[in-house]
Amino acid sequence: MKKMLGLLFIMSILAACSSKPVKEETKAAPVPPPVAQAQTPPPAPQTQTTPVEASKAEVNPLTDPNNILSHRNVYFDYDKYVVKPEFQSLVEAHSKYLMDHPSARITLQGNADERGSREYNLALGQKRAAAVKQAMNVLGVQDKQIETVSFGKEKPKALGHDEASWAENRRVDLVYPGEQ
Repeated sequence: MKKMLGLLFIMSILAACSSKPVKEETKAAPVPPPVAQAQTPPPAPQTQTTPVEASKAEVNPLTDPNNILSHRNVYFDYDKYVVKPEFQSLVEAHSKYLMDHPSARITLQGNADERGSREYNLALGQKRAAAVKQAMNVLGVQDKQIETVSFGKEKPKALGHDEASWAENRRVDLVYPGEQ
């Protein structure tokens, strides 16, 4: 009986392993009726950049007279070193430029008018440069991008001895490398 059960077991395994060949259908699958396909727009024409367009793309925003970045002076009231509200947008624009260009550097040159001693005006010029730097730092500019220096009354913009000339000399110049 054991032989018979063993034989049945083997036969059942062989039977389970055998398979009937599947008859492959030679009919092609029915083709659905044509559906209107969405029109794809033709590819955009390749345009050549003309020299005029290329020069527009290469305009340096720091030197473009139509760009706020071409303005480089922050003016101060007499004996003050607080950035006035009318120069806040200028400081913000230069700050944004510096944040967008992490390798860019700027020097803030503090100046004073001719009134007061040399030492006093050097200190006042430094405080003015530091005030602009602080405003830029608050806006997100890194310290390593900003250098401050004071010229005091040694680098006047206007040479007169009147209020208009003095007002021109109470300033911080924003200077990028390669500029005077």
